Amino acid sequence: MGRKRITMNIQFTIENLKCGGCAATIKKGILSLEKVTDISISVATSEVTVTATEDVRKAVKEKLAAMGYPEVGAANTLRHKATSYVSCAVGKMSAKE
Repeated sequence: MGRKRITMNIQFTIENLKCGGCAATIKKGILSLEKVTDISISVATSEVTVTATEDVRKAVKEKLAAMGYPEVGAANTLRHKATSYVSCAVGKMSAKE
């Protein structure tokens, strides 16, 4: 009998999430992380839910911050805000292709 694959959902509420372009960039970036199998994003509530085969909380938090979307409660610096605008634009352009 095969082993059942265990997954976990980890939820984050993030800063600077403005539109579908942001969501597209976040989705692409987070899905590139090892052990992440799925992601859902709510632009309306700024919530990101990651499904993974093990606890990837630290890696996801670091990736989100690097893309300009720090978790609520963490520092949301001018650099984060500027990076999120660039990520948003890239996401919008990628969605049009």
